[in-house]
Amino acid sequence: MSLRGTKVLARCDEAGRPLAEGGRVEIRYKRTDRRAYRAALGNLESVEGASVLPDDHCVPASPAPSAKGGPAKKSGSKKPKEPAEAPHHPDGAIIVYADGACSGNPGPAGLGVVILDGTTRRELSEYLGRGTNNIAELTAILRAAEAPAGREEHVRVFTDSSYAIGVLTKGWKAKANPELIADVKRALAGLPDVELHYVPGHAGVALNEAADQLARAAVELRQSSGWIAKPVV
Repeated sequence: MSLRGTKVLARCDEAGRPLAEGGRVEIRYKRTDRRAYRAALGNLESVEGASVLPDDHCVPASPAPSAKGGPAKKSGSKKPKEPAEAPHHPDGAIIVYADGACSGNPGPAGLGVVILDGTTRRELSEYLGRGTNNIAELTAILRAAEAPAGREEHVRVFTDSSYAIGVLTKGWKAKANPELIADVKRALAGLPDVELHYVPGHAGVALNEAADQLARAAVELRQSSGWIAKPVV
């Protein structure tokens, strides 16, 4: 779900309805974070295309400050899971991680893109103005597809947006953003050898976390960086 523009994991029933106790819902900011918080039900918004995940998607919770300063309830006794394994990056491929962020949904929106191209790493932090989280995610993939235009190398684009994966590759019927979705599909189709892959968000995948930070910086600073080249270390 979305909590004031930040994507969070919220405890819900099998139908995806938040489970509230005393008007508050257990949330996590990362699946690997043992700190569980309590968010007011009225501050949570559904994220289009989000999936209902099993309880063991998140590691067991430890006591953590609640919204009122008290300890949160413990849940489970299983050992924490390790962070998500980094995706395989084939030799010679152009690797692109794209992420979007939004404060308010709709609200100030931005995107971040990280490209690994041989010995060069390029980063983009772009402020989009007012928009939704889905617009930010889709526009990030659009920038990811535009950057290697004209290249013949294999391109792998990674996103943590299940919504974007659904409308771009799984035939989901989009209720909004049809023109933007069409633009992204055209940009991807213009690359001779491209694959779009899902990667778990906030699960310790370094390049995805970097793209997320670039997107959040664009929103917080209300500005764009343009493409910045850095050496691969």
